[in-house]
Amino acid sequence: MIPEQFIQDLLNRVDIVDVIDKSVPLKKAGANYQACCPFHNEKSPSFTVSPTKQFYHCFGCGAHGTAIGFLMEHNGMSFVEAIHELARSVGMIVPQEEKTQAERDARRATQQMALGLQEVLQQAANYYKAELKKSQRAIDYLKARGLSGQIAAKFQIGYAPAGWQNLQSIFSQYDNEALSIAGLVVANDEGRRYDRFRDRIMFPIHNQKGEVIGFGGRVINPEDTPKYYNSPETPLFQKGHELYGLFQARRAIRDAGRVLVVEGYMDVVALAQYGIEYAVAALGTATTPFHITKLMRQTDEIVFCFDGDNAGRTAAWRAAMNALPALTDGLKLRFLFLPREHDPDSYVREFGRERFEAEMTKAMPLSQYLIQHLSADNPLASQEDKIRLLNDAKPILAAIQAPLSALYMRKKIAELTGVTEVELQDKLKLPNPNKTPQQVRQKQSRAPLSIKKRFILVALMQPAQMREDDLKLIVGEDAESQLLRAVVGAALAQPQAKPSALLHTVSQQHDERLVHEISRELLLLDESLDIGLELAGMRSQLRGATQTHQGKQVLSALKEKSFAALTEQEREQLRRLTQKT
Repeated sequence: MIPEQFIQDLLNRVDIVDVIDKSVPLKKAGANYQACCPFHNEKSPSFTVSPTKQFYHCFGCGAHGTAIGFLMEHNGMSFVEAIHELARSVGMIVPQEEKTQAERDARRATQQMALGLQEVLQQAANYYKAELKKSQRAIDYLKARGLSGQIAAKFQIGYAPAGWQNLQSIFSQYDNEALSIAGLVVANDEGRRYDRFRDRIMFPIHNQKGEVIGFGGRVINPEDTPKYYNSPETPLFQKGHELYGLFQARRAIRDAGRVLVVEGYMDVVALAQYGIEYAVAALGTATTPFHITKLMRQTDEIVFCFDGDNAGRTAAWRAAMNALPALTDGLKLRFLFLPREHDPDSYVREFGRERFEAEMTKAMPLSQYLIQHLSADNPLASQEDKIRLLNDAKPILAAIQAPLSALYMRKKIAELTGVTEVELQDKLKLPNPNKTPQQVRQKQSRAPLSIKKRFILVALMQPAQMREDDLKLIVGEDAESQLLRAVVGAALAQPQAKPSALLHTVSQQHDERLVHEISRELLLLDESLDIGLELAGMRSQLRGATQTHQGKQVLSALKEKSFAALTEQEREQLRRLTQKT
């Protein structure tokens, strides 16, 4: 466990503008900085970063948080990884805090496993690269596929030589458990250990930080099977979350304004050899919603390229279905199908970059592809045909959350089946497409803030202005009262803290929607506000509200007694309260 006080000190020391600007170029806009949001697709900037409040908020999609949250959401880091990354950037050392020996042992075991896996994977990658230079057969194979040494070096391609225990030459402890967990060494039924990858071209798989987290191995001898052999899933590597080549392609994706998703490792490197450096590949699995979300953070145009055979068309449909829940009206999703005899690797080698990119411009938009697929084997000649189309379209229409995309698809399906849009929505029990989406609601005029919310904002901005007596002004156990009490308490404990540090302190234990609203209002708060006058007025209002609340409680308690049982003092108090109320 990382001590909470260290996290507060870290947030008070880092500059969120520097942290975000490394990934998302920011432009000065008055007192704040702005950019197009990296978490959703937009043309005009609604992503705002405040250097004084040390907070970011997108007024389009609602994404918000501190420097820690940005590294987690944008860079895909865990909470602990984000803390360590920020600490390194400001020269701080992360302390650890465990309450029990069991917790210490568990943390140490987890760290040792992660470090052990990372270390053996990197050592194996270095070994495979060195072995490639020694194998003329492997070099000739790559040259025959049109790859240069420069591209091989860029993707850190290697070679796993033939033989059963070659890795024993670099791992003296060949029975090390980390080798098994990493998928580098396996054991047969008799317990004999041997290398998983043998006589294969090795493609290291990198995470977003450029660290090796797994491998894909391709056969050289076409008679060997399977053609591709991938690392198993490990604590560092989940196939459904990672994309081959994304680490190398990030800059090219941003420059090109699009990403090309292909099926294989060789497709990625062959395209890069011909100057198409913005390609990535799924890792032996179908494209997942995690993949789509990760790619949407890089660009607003995704082109899927599949082989023209049946397997390629099946993969394309699965990719489309997985993309639907993440679809936004600003995202361009298109599908390119190559001739049946070609894959991207063979096509670009035969026809070159210009022809390939020309084909990309003709790629089919998602909406067109969905309609084509749904009606491919349906002549729509009878009532039964149209009912089948409606049934097939129902889960697709229900999955599309983007309002305009949903509207277009409903119109098209209604036209094809001869029903009205109202009938379509009613009979298929689809959500109302005219309902104002959350993003639009967030941009509408703001309702006046309650006194407690205003006090929370001031306490976050000026923690040194808080007083112990302020806690006595807060009555009630509603969400606003609880959050205000926590913020004032945190401000009293850390009077010099930045708003981001204070909000982080209280955010985990309080209503998420309220914290979200406060973070949004924090960025909108006028920094030229006269805090002294504002506080005096709010304290007066809270004091009045507190006295009224307490008076009602006393009045309720006194009314439960008979008048004869009251003391003279209680009778006088009852008369005063009755007159006031």
